[in-house]
Amino acid sequence: MPYSLVSAATLGFDLVRLPGGAQVADVLLTGLGADADTLHRLAGAHAAAGRSDAERATLAVRARRAHELAAAGVPQLRDMTEPAGDPDDRSAQLVTLLERSTIGNTPALERLVRDDVLGPEHPVVADCDPAVAALAADVLADAATGWWASEALDAPTRRELTGSYATGTAWEPGPRPDLGPMATGLAELLDAVRGAGDTDRRRWRAAVDAGRAQRRPWAAAMHGAAWAAHVSGRTRTLAAAQLMTVSAFVEGGFSPRDGAEGVWNALSGCVQGLAMADLLDDESLTVLGSPWAMVTGRALPQGS
Repeated sequence: MPYSLVSAATLGFDLVRLPGGAQVADVLLTGLGADADTLHRLAGAHAAAGRSDAERATLAVRARRAHELAAAGVPQLRDMTEPAGDPDDRSAQLVTLLERSTIGNTPALERLVRDDVLGPEHPVVADCDPAVAALAADVLADAATGWWASEALDAPTRRELTGSYATGTAWEPGPRPDLGPMATGLAELLDAVRGAGDTDRRRWRAAVDAGRAQRRPWAAAMHGAAWAAHVSGRTRTLAAAQLMTVSAFVEGGFSPRDGAEGVWNALSGCVQGLAMADLLDDESLTVLGSPWAMVTGRALPQGS
């Protein structure tokens, strides 16, 4: 399945179930928010920068092999076979498969970096030297791939993929994307998720169980919010909000199993609704924000 910024919530579903998913989200956020200085720092940290043609060719071969290892190292849902046996056992096995398998893959992730994150809609790339943009894209794509498959790669291969990014962002990580008119409310929501305790996590799980019957209106509301982001020119803003939610989810102590069992979908729906709250109808906002209301007893935080 191809990834796109429009479907950032789907990408987030994969990321919260991967050991290095929060790091992948950080890489993508760096690309989304990159200014000219950030792109030049990333390009300057490229392993091939300043090397001879022969050395660059050798590095390119090694990078290609590392990407091939990463692509083969993480199982995909489309390759999984449905388990047989008792319905209860089958349900438990399906959740386990969801914990370990992804919807997309590393080639899709790399295309997202090059075509969407640093694509024609990026506010800085169009005015940047194409050679600099290409090197920066290499660094981001390598790092995202290395962290995506972090558990499947040996340490030297992972460092080879992620090292240039670490060097390029060591002193100045670069600006983060703007979260638009709902930034204050989103910051409040994400702070609450990061600070979640045992009781909060239990409440989120209970909210997921209570809201399963709303699956169809939830999907329609998610689509409506994504469409609102598209027509208002805020797709990148909404994607940034979802990617920031990945880190908050992990920092809040939620597990890959929570992601597989629906907590990510519930939380990403709240973020989707809040990020586009100024453009959504009341019914859609209620559907998307209902888990937050169940967990906290309050409406989504709108900020001031």
